[in-house]
Amino acid sequence: MVGIVLISHSKKIVEGIQELAAQMSQDVPVALAGGTDDGRLGTDINKITEAIRSVYSDDGVLVFFDMGSAYMNAQMALDFLDEDSSKVEIIDSAFVEGAITAIVDSGLNKSMDEIKADIASMKLGKMP
Repeated sequence: MVGIVLISHSKKIVEGIQELAAQMSQDVPVALAGGTDDGRLGTDINKITEAIRSVYSDDGVLVFFDMGSAYMNAQMALDFLDEDSSKVEIIDSAFVEGAITAIVDSGLNKSMDEIKADIASMKLGKMP
């Protein structure tokens, strides 16, 4: 099962996304890296690295982020991994929609490529 990492400057934001996704899919390996250890807004490379390690599997890990510096810290965290970082991908998508899609898809045992294709095909802001 593909692991999912949610990175945000706010711990409350990643907890909210996890709560929403849990209504649609259970037992998916999701790790949160929101805020800093002292409870402030921001991101932490060590927290991100540990989050990736905690959900790492041969099926891969998809990493979602809220904005610029979270992306930069996710890139740096890959340098600290002992695990094969080629199985970890940082996804540039709408944060909430992409993360929820990935969590639901992972729960359906879709591969990383299938999940990425579903995210790429999302049409934001368009009603059916």
